[in-house]
Amino acid sequence: MSMKTMGAGTFKGQCLKIMDEVRLTRQPVVITKRGRPVARLVPPDEPWHEVLGCLVGVVEILGDIEEPVTPAADWRVW
Repeated sequence: MSMKTMGAGTFKGQCLKIMDEVRLTRQPVVITKRGRPVARLVPPDEPWHEVLGCLVGVVEILGDIEEPVTPAADWRVW
């Protein structure tokens, strides 16, 4: 895969459009000045999700470790 390259002047004139394009296509763009690379515009990393609370609304807690849902008298041991 070849990386898209453009001059700084072109980038300056179309900056907002190019940033949207990079975000949507996830394809980086190398920005050059007098034909030499000076910067690379890359898409942001995928959003990191917080571990605590990530299952809110997905998982239902039915009991507690200290107080199980099923009384101990109903447990069977094989």
